[in-house]
Amino acid sequence: MADNITHPADDLAKALKRTEIQHVASSIPGRDIVQVLTEIPAGVESGWHTHPGEEVGYLLAGRVQMRIEAQQSLVLNAGDGFLIPPGTSHNALDLGPDTGRMLSCYIVEVGAPVASFVDDPTTP
Repeated sequence: MADNITHPADDLAKALKRTEIQHVASSIPGRDIVQVLTEIPAGVESGWHTHPGEEVGYLLAGRVQMRIEAQQSLVLNAGDGFLIPPGTSHNALDLGPDTGRMLSCYIVEVGAPVASFVDDPTTP
């Protein structure tokens, strides 16, 4: 359950269906833990973005290609986990045929938006 504190909206919340499940203070000073359910319709991509901390994720349903800056792309199927390092650009594309559903936990800087769009690092 989310607390009653207002948190900054993140960029992805404007592009995908994202449900914040909880947002609580971490035992790590200056960090919050945010848990989010993200739903990506077939053929839709998140857009290149970063997080101000780690993203630890798990694909609940669907098939998603995760492109990560300076790493090999991952194809995730339901039941697969993933980790995105802090500040690393990445882009999730739902490969269909169903809506991808992923549960992510973020360990982020207090007061920072959970996600921010960035330029595609693969284009010159």
